[in-house]
Amino acid sequence: MKPLLAFVVLALSACAAAPIPGEQRQPEVQPSRSGGYYKDDGPGEGPPANLDQVADAQPKAEPLHRYANRPYQVFGREYVPLAFVQPYRQRGTASWYGKKFHGQRTASGEPYDMYAMTAAHPTLPIPSYARVTRVATGRSVIVRINDRGPFHQGRMIDLSYAAALKLGFAHLGSAEVELESIEPGQAVTPTQQAATTTPPAAAATPPGATTTLPAAATTEQALPAPEQAVAVYVQVGAFSSRANAENLRSRLEDEFGWLKDTVQVLAIGNLWRLHLGPYRTQDDARSVAERIESQLSIKPLLVVR
Repeated sequence: MKPLLAFVVLALSACAAAPIPGEQRQPEVQPSRSGGYYKDDGPGEGPPANLDQVADAQPKAEPLHRYANRPYQVFGREYVPLAFVQPYRQRGTASWYGKKFHGQRTASGEPYDMYAMTAAHPTLPIPSYARVTRVATGRSVIVRINDRGPFHQGRMIDLSYAAALKLGFAHLGSAEVELESIEPGQAVTPTQQAATTTPPAAAATPPGATTTLPAAATTEQALPAPEQAVAVYVQVGAFSSRANAENLRSRLEDEFGWLKDTVQVLAIGNLWRLHLGPYRTQDDARSVAERIESQLSIKPLLVVR
């Protein structure tokens, strides 16, 4: 899906085709300050009839995309997609994107269809499936993840216009949701439909206050808590040789003894990467990165895994 409620179209994914090594593109739009869709983006004219009744995506086992699940960078931050479908749960803000990206290529290479039940996420495998539940109403939908994004601060997932309409927040622009991955072969219960009717789509307005309800029921299999679903790391180097990564690791442990228990050398993609962490928040990770940068001629990156 072409990400962000029209917040950004970026290099490598998020509102773009599958990542191409070395390709760099300039963002085409800037984040909307209102929380709604950006400028000429929106629901479009003459949408299909009964769009609020479109069927959920039907989960099935699919081979993962060859390129769309590789690590990538956006705005100086590195993202490491999950290597396989696994239990995953996260709570945060959902936005949506519409006609501005309709028909354009997603990170999976498929054309974005704003009237289908799809979504963009920074790190979930492509393709994979997830249940998205709106916290304020308990209403939920099942979407197929086929794009990267959103990369706007504070946004967790970008839904298609149809998915946002079914969840009842297309007229708002964004809403708090809970996301739960669906594994191949996992029994899927029917999605919950709220008793309220969906307001017609209109010009976006700042999201209104919501009432927090209990988290959606989980499957019998234990899932990571929302705050554990995504961890932040500091990447201080990426090398084609493991020996070089280990040399930098030794240097860091010598000069920053307090980091010793957090240093990891990981084989990700075709590189050996030196990561520190995990950290609970981006601010915690950024503090460590700034301290290292001030003492060494290294420019660390924040990485989400």
